[in-house]
Amino acid sequence: MPDVTQDFPIAVPPERVFAAISTPDGLSRWWTKRAAGEAKAGSTWELGFGPGYDWRARVTRCDPDASFELQIVSADADWQGTRVGFELTPTATGTQVHFHHLGWPQGNEHYRISCFCWAMYLRVMKRNLEHGETVPYELRLEV
Repeated sequence: MPDVTQDFPIAVPPERVFAAISTPDGLSRWWTKRAAGEAKAGSTWELGFGPGYDWRARVTRCDPDASFELQIVSADADWQGTRVGFELTPTATGTQVHFHHLGWPQGNEHYRISCFCWAMYLRVMKRNLEHGETVPYELRLEV
């Protein structure tokens, strides 16, 4: 099974990155159109990406300021059962982020598109945290 992985630095402390990846407001600033959920292992999240894309996920890992992972439980077939997660390591200048999206059923066109989309979304998150930039949901893949 193919996976998506990205490693990159962010010049803010781990607690700020953790808030961006584990709170509804944080996720809505860079990934989702809207989100609802609690940063607690076993809790269910609503991830809204527009009409026809109201997905659900379950928190499989939540270690404050260190790691957060969601398993997608209701989505399109390619995302169903995959795990989206982050490991955060403090550094002298901020945080090293280790991102993963594991368990893709195959390296098809949707997988390849998602590889690109993740790189763009993670860049939006980095720019938001480091510079306070906000990008409307509809334009996030254009920046």
